[in-house]
Amino acid sequence: MRLLHTSDWHLGRAFHRVNMLGAQAEFIGHLVTTVRERGVDAVVVSGDVYDRAVPPLAAVELFDDALHRLADLGVPTVMISGNHDSARRLGVGAGLIGRAGIHLRTAPAACGTPVVLGDAHGDVAFYGLPYLEPALVKDEFGVEKAGHETVLAAAMERVRADLATRAPGTRSVVLAHAFVTGGEASDSERDITVGGVASVPAGVFDGVDYAALGHLHGCQAITERVRYSGSPLPYSFSEAGHRKTMWLVDLDAEGAVTAERVDCPVPRALARVRGTLEDLLADPSLAPHEEAWVEATLTDAVRPADPMARLTERFPHTLSLLFDPDRAPDDPDVSYAGRLAGRSDQEIAEDFVAHVRGAGPDERERTVLRDAFDAVRADEVLREVAR
Repeated sequence: MRLLHTSDWHLGRAFHRVNMLGAQAEFIGHLVTTVRERGVDAVVVSGDVYDRAVPPLAAVELFDDALHRLADLGVPTVMISGNHDSARRLGVGAGLIGRAGIHLRTAPAACGTPVVLGDAHGDVAFYGLPYLEPALVKDEFGVEKAGHETVLAAAMERVRADLATRAPGTRSVVLAHAFVTGGEASDSERDITVGGVASVPAGVFDGVDYAALGHLHGCQAITERVRYSGSPLPYSFSEAGHRKTMWLVDLDAEGAVTAERVDCPVPRALARVRGTLEDLLADPSLAPHEEAWVEATLTDAVRPADPMARLTERFPHTLSLLFDPDRAPDDPDVSYAGRLAGRSDQEIAEDFVAHVRGAGPDERERTVLRDAFDAVRADEVLREVAR
């Protein structure tokens, strides 16, 4: 069976100030063409269909168009909700839509109930594990501690239990939206840390033939059978080095995996440039970036006059302008933002405690801080779900 694995469409999201709806529509067209021309038997979409719980109307219309075009091909599609989606909104009408071959899996309780498709070699069971927010689903899965690994492991136990009841030789595919250990993140994924831990081990997916993952925006293979498709479009300059693709996956009669990357349309290249303003304006080696979307970091010791206006004369698509003056680390003018760059909320809070009283928090105090951050994040999720 040939699968096309994609995820993280983020319909409705902009790239800095650039509306990406046109590029997203072009991607949908490319997806449909790939399904038709490459003999795809099933499409899997591993979450974050939308960029937010209440998407703009134009994004909903594009999603509706995608559903109709996929249904018209007569190729089944299995789709789960991600941490950016409202599972309840995305799942509205799932029963009716399923009759058209578009199978929406947004309810945690249905993790162990697969969509079963067949080919010349028998059945393939597709299990949809929507994003499992630990604080919201721990009761459903009967786990005492709300954590990503515990709830995902419990969901996978349901998958394995159902798979054990099926005919010998039944192959299996799991769709999941999670941060798996070993994956490379970028700046554009929403933080899903709980209890100081965001990732789960790849071994949680043992026992299935293929795990089609969503959440991380870079296409990558954690193992031969556990892969991220990545987002089809860039959503931060940290993705400048990404090659945006989908996975074309073949499952043979025994469940062995062969995978090929299929490139997605590139609306415009990304470039990150760094140096003094005069160097950036004069450096001939930067000529290939003149038509790219540019993030420029200026290292001038003194902020120059009208830097954006001058940059856009050479790089008309400059979208982000940062300042990072070349100074010694102990220079008192080093910015507060620079000192905090790359640090988690937990680390910043612990540093603050150490600064105020001269000694960092003990383990009990770290736990209190961690629980407080988890409670705030869970409250934000609940308020978004309730919108």
